[in-house]
Amino acid sequence: MTELQYKETVVFERPTALTPTQTTYCPGCTHGVAHRLIAEVIDEMGIRDDTIGVAPVGCAVFAYRFFDVDFVEAAHGRAPAMATGIKRSLPDRFVFTYQGDGDLVSIGMAEITHAAARGENITVIFINNANYGMTGGQMAPTTLPGQKTTSSPTGRDVELAGYPIQMAELIASIQGTSYVVRRSLHDARNIRQAKKAIRTAFEVQKRGLGFAMVELLSTCPTNWHLTPPDAMNWLKENMLPVYPLGDYKIHDAVKSAGI
Repeated sequence: MTELQYKETVVFERPTALTPTQTTYCPGCTHGVAHRLIAEVIDEMGIRDDTIGVAPVGCAVFAYRFFDVDFVEAAHGRAPAMATGIKRSLPDRFVFTYQGDGDLVSIGMAEITHAAARGENITVIFINNANYGMTGGQMAPTTLPGQKTTSSPTGRDVELAGYPIQMAELIASIQGTSYVVRRSLHDARNIRQAKKAIRTAFEVQKRGLGFAMVELLSTCPTNWHLTPPDAMNWLKENMLPVYPLGDYKIHDAVKSAGI
């Protein structure tokens, strides 16, 4: 009897832009998915040695543990300001910020809006999970109306706390922006579309076309008090109506570049 010969084929492996570090994110959290997508884009573009990431405060602060690229940590909300300084000093580098909703939409609101208004040639990855993840699940500017959190135990009351801020729509309205989209990480189809958007955002920076932001709807099973599968469904059923997916701004220069 002839022994069968098998040929091994690698079909899945860790991107080189990610470190071989065990995750510290909660089970079911989609920060890890976002990390992988960014790392795959960096690898595919061949820019790992030329990339500098900026991590703020919050769950996103752990990014520097997982990306095998140069990384700096900014004060809470100040990632766009730090990214601005780095990019202007080192214009040949690819500079991106990786920010959560508490960081970008709350304490960092002025920083992100002014970076966008200046048209800074940076890439912003915005993770929206509708709460303050690291500090215990408090209400964030992105928390949905009626959503229960540790600081809104009866649900967000819009008469007291206002309505959730839709950042993709807001940033897209600023004249200095070139590429602003919202994607989601709740299923395979949307994850593929998210990666394509991240690649486009980096290509915008490569061509010097200005400010690009990709908002990614993400899960937080621990603070939502849901299982990982239920968290995916909750995002789809509750977040998508408030945060519709789509392309909110694609500048003519981006379209002309054929990215």
